Amino acid sequence: MSNIRDVARLAGVSVATVSRALSNPEKVSDESLEKVHNAIAQVGYRPNMLARNFRSARAYAVVVLVPDIANPFYSLFIRALEDRAQQKGYAVLLGDTRGTPEREMEYIRRVETRLADGIVQLRPSSEKSQNNIPPDIPCVNACGCEYTTGPAIRIDNRAAAKTMVNYLISLGHKRIGVISGLKDNPHAIDRLEGYKEALADAGIPFEKDLIAEGDFTMWSGLNAAFQFCNMKVRPTAVFSMNDEMAIGAMQTLKNQGIRIPEDMSVTGFDDIAYAKYSDPSLTTISQPAEEMGKMAMDMLLKVIEGEPLSQRECVLPTEFIIRKSTGPAPGKK
Repeated sequence: MSNIRDVARLAGVSVATVSRALSNPEKVSDESLEKVHNAIAQVGYRPNMLARNFRSARAYAVVVLVPDIANPFYSLFIRALEDRAQQKGYAVLLGDTRGTPEREMEYIRRVETRLADGIVQLRPSSEKSQNNIPPDIPCVNACGCEYTTGPAIRIDNRAAAKTMVNYLISLGHKRIGVISGLKDNPHAIDRLEGYKEALADAGIPFEKDLIAEGDFTMWSGLNAAFQFCNMKVRPTAVFSMNDEMAIGAMQTLKNQGIRIPEDMSVTGFDDIAYAKYSDPSLTTISQPAEEMGKMAMDMLLKVIEGEPLSQRECVLPTEFIIRKSTGPAPGKK
């Protein structure tokens, strides 16, 4: 059987470096870590991970709380986070909470009972929204909003929404519908504020009847679009607060004989993989999901280690992507 010295010899590093790579990978350079992992694979070394975890009082696992695992936005985030976790010697436990506090608490108890070392929260939280995670548990909110407390990674949802609505206004649209997320969702609240600010800046009055509430699913977008179809004076553009709802809405509009974008422009938010392949391709806001995943894992490891954070909140840029689902308002060509 191979041993740790065989690994060190093949990797060209010391036995102590191999030991650190296995017990505290975050303290080893990426180059040395790669050499050690390659050597382990070649010699077939199987370290006693249970003994390692017992010695260090660590589980070397983290929990990711996902409000809706079916949402394609989260898949890119989770893949990037898991890649970084494996590089650092950690396993990832996915908790599909389905937006319920009870399911969330089940996964939080895994950390409380030392089955995991920390939590990455993907449910947006703010001062007003409920936070079930005790303050002594290492945690990073990777879908934060303006008022998230504790370590967080976020985008500026308000500014991104305002950018999108400003673009629609520049195309001559004045009657702009919104398919929102649930009314108490912090992201939906911030994006609605951005919508309102853009209207106010352009001197366009806010009309509550132009807001159709969804829940970030494709089905809710499909149903919400009927609200606009049945209006005496339809909106000429729709700002959907995520891509799934936008794609669902476009299906309804096309089934009702409404041309996109000739009769009604439609926009989304997130830039999921389907957005560029929808018919027509979707104008949207791209979130840096992969970068957010890597940063969340790096930040959580620092919290677990008790290291100081250079930034307790990281606000990442978004990208505005124009595709074929938007065009000039009718009569404005």
